[in-house]
Amino acid sequence: MAKANPLQFAQQVRAEVSKVVWPNRRETGLTTAMVFVMVTLAAIFFFIVDQIIRLGLEGILALAS
Repeated sequence: MAKANPLQFAQQVRAEVSKVVWPNRRETGLTTAMVFVMVTLAAIFFFIVDQIIRLGLEGILALAS
């Protein structure tokens, strides 16, 4: 593929950026809220799994000692 000169490159970049559909304020807020909810749910899930594993390991170690 041949290299484009800097002017052609800038024109191509400008054409591609004009195709981008930017989210509005409502979409950005909704997406941000969904990310916070999912992070919270993941944190709760991993906390519960961690506690179950901890209890299981403590039980095994109690039997071994």
